[in-house]
Amino acid sequence: MAAIAATATAVTLAACGSGDDKPDAAAKPTGTVTVKVWAWYPEFKAVVDQFNATHTDVKIEWTNAGTGQDQYTKLQTALKAGKGAPDVVMLELQEIPTFALTKHLVDLGKYGAGAVKGDYAGWAWDQVSSGDQVYAIPVDAGPMAMMYREDIFKKYNLTVPTTWDEYKAQAEKLKAASGGKSFMTDFGANDGGFMTGLFWQAGAKPYTYDIANPGSIGVNVNSAEAKKVFEYWEGMVNTGLADTTAFHTTDFYNGLGSEKYATYLAAGWGPGYIQANAGGAAGKWRVAPLPQWTAGANAQGDWGGSSFAVTDQAQYPEIAAKVALEIFGAKNSEAWKIGIDKAFLFPTVTPVLEADTFTGKTYDFFGGQKVNEVFVPAYNGVGDLDWSPFNSYNFNQLTTNLGQAIEKKTSWTAALDTAQENIKTYATQQGFKVQ
Repeated sequence: MAAIAATATAVTLAACGSGDDKPDAAAKPTGTVTVKVWAWYPEFKAVVDQFNATHTDVKIEWTNAGTGQDQYTKLQTALKAGKGAPDVVMLELQEIPTFALTKHLVDLGKYGAGAVKGDYAGWAWDQVSSGDQVYAIPVDAGPMAMMYREDIFKKYNLTVPTTWDEYKAQAEKLKAASGGKSFMTDFGANDGGFMTGLFWQAGAKPYTYDIANPGSIGVNVNSAEAKKVFEYWEGMVNTGLADTTAFHTTDFYNGLGSEKYATYLAAGWGPGYIQANAGGAAGKWRVAPLPQWTAGANAQGDWGGSSFAVTDQAQYPEIAAKVALEIFGAKNSEAWKIGIDKAFLFPTVTPVLEADTFTGKTYDFFGGQKVNEVFVPAYNGVGDLDWSPFNSYNFNQLTTNLGQAIEKKTSWTAALDTAQENIKTYATQQGFKVQ
């Protein structure tokens, strides 16, 4: 799922729980066990119905407790109160360190989760684990690629760029040929996940953090790699080559459906997202790999992704772990058919990801292109990245300070410097040792 930009939720080291899920103390269940699940995936009711129809020992009771921060606020309240939390909960990948820090997530490694490690790309598994401890099971991801309007490219005789230098050159050509009516793309300055995906591809490591050593964090938001990305896009925006309309707004959707934007730097969930919001451009969009900073390189970034975790309020953690493992597991092809065809999820589980039913899937919206032949290699090429345990605050700093830069009140790189100092101060105030 797309990353949800949210207001900060304070998580201090002093607020951490005991982390004692006491699996051995749980009574043995008799009869069918009901497992409460919170999630906001599209079309998830059909997935739940399919699971319940194929299991007699366990039944899922599903609640949509809200999207993103709305769910997280309710979850943190319930975890702190010691009651009211679900057994299994959907968590975006960037939020796992926040909830792991509270010690209210069950170590799924105790219940055989390590056995499915080989079903996932290394970077995806690293997002949910630390050593032998497994805090969640990956579900979907958002490897990035470049969607482009084939009709606009043909109209203005543009070539599909393979490097960011070529991308800028084609943007300049487009501006001149269209009389400034078309932008090369929109840079959604309101989405911290989007920006982090671009930093990720450039090799930036904004944070150094290990759940196994929760008291220490490295903060390097304003690294040379991150500044390279912002300097590039500052130039694109200030010369009228890229727009800055907020993502997920009516104006943005209208731009995708008209000739306003020639490309859209999208995630693996993008094919379904754009179909639902830019239907007027059906058949005109295509997908190509994300341009590279160095010709011939294969650097990739990810924008969004989610998982299932088990909370320490689960009465039967072993059974809850089974649910987390199986809902969108490698063998649950029926659930993934719903997830792919109706919810437009991009699977993290390799047997599903590499199946011809996914890689060979054609999309009428993209002129019959097999777009996953682009997204799957991108997923496999993503490198490691650490998230911090206060990610919502970090995203807020990125978007707020970049907003100041877009209004020409500061430069884009100075916005990164400000975010760096504010995040370091915040981390120290929350009790972390900042490196």
